[in-house]
Amino acid sequence: MRAIAYSETGPSNVLQLVERDIPQPGPGEVRVRVVVSGVNPTDWKARAGAAPGRAAPFPEVVPNQDGAGVVDAVGDGVTGFAVGDRVWVFLAAHQRPTGTAQEFAVLPASRLVHLPDAAGFDLGASLGVPAMTAHRALTVHEGGPTRLSPGALDGRTLLVAGGAGAVGHAAIQLARWAGARVITTISSPEKAALATAAGAHHVVDYRADDAARAIRAIAPDGVDQVVEVSPARNAALNAKVIANHGSISVYATDGGTEMTLDVRHHFSLNARYQFLLLYTVGDAALAAAAEDITRALEDGALPVGEAAGLPLTRFPLERAAEAHDAVEAGTVGKVLIDVTEA
Repeated sequence: MRAIAYSETGPSNVLQLVERDIPQPGPGEVRVRVVVSGVNPTDWKARAGAAPGRAAPFPEVVPNQDGAGVVDAVGDGVTGFAVGDRVWVFLAAHQRPTGTAQEFAVLPASRLVHLPDAAGFDLGASLGVPAMTAHRALTVHEGGPTRLSPGALDGRTLLVAGGAGAVGHAAIQLARWAGARVITTISSPEKAALATAAGAHHVVDYRADDAARAIRAIAPDGVDQVVEVSPARNAALNAKVIANHGSISVYATDGGTEMTLDVRHHFSLNARYQFLLLYTVGDAALAAAAEDITRALEDGALPVGEAAGLPLTRFPLERAAEAHDAVEAGTVGKVLIDVTEA
């Protein structure tokens, strides 16, 4: 089989196309013929490492956490999956040497989720890190639901920072499906169109508008939850728009790694900052996200593609390095790698 692999950290040119034997699943494992591999910022950051030229965590690493494909073989003790099942996979390369940038991937059965018949492989490969992160961000409010379903967020107003990004896109879709009123901040008319296509009720251009005033005009009592990609840059804005007992879910550090908060102001609002990282969130939260996302998929609530607000940029497997570069360069939408025929 063909695979993309690297043995030391560095720029995208450390990724090499190699030929490897097709692996066999062991007990509790499933082999998946990968149709589409999804690329996330975490993938190129793991490949780049803290500095170039350092040894990878395993003698050879196949990158990319997310993907979708077809079950090809099942190891001993596995229940719930059979050869021919369509699946999406998550955290394929977390603490493991083999991700989805290869034609066949062996994974623990716990990292596979059935892909509904109506959902394509592009959609399946676009879930994983973005959708599960968004799910977690929407379910950590002190007085809110711990699970998502239609009506779970009825009566709540959410602010999604960066609604044109992959996590922001999923957060808009999941929140809208669950009944929330969704406001999102964007930086251009083009991104406003994407966020609106994803389902946002209101968009605010933080570069052109007085964002706090615009958000307060929409939500005079403030927003109940914020899904935050840039806490340092947006701390002052969030302080102006968060409602009493509101929560701010932080899933990334875009725009700086340190922030300043007015402690007394946040005291007065009983506000909560909730930091989250998918890799350490725990199995229970991952399982809950997988179940709720599957239900949303069955309801048709998570489409991808430009018409749905998430443009797709594609590369063949042999150009995986270019796919990593595209994500690092901030390509809007989702970057996918075509691995095998559907």
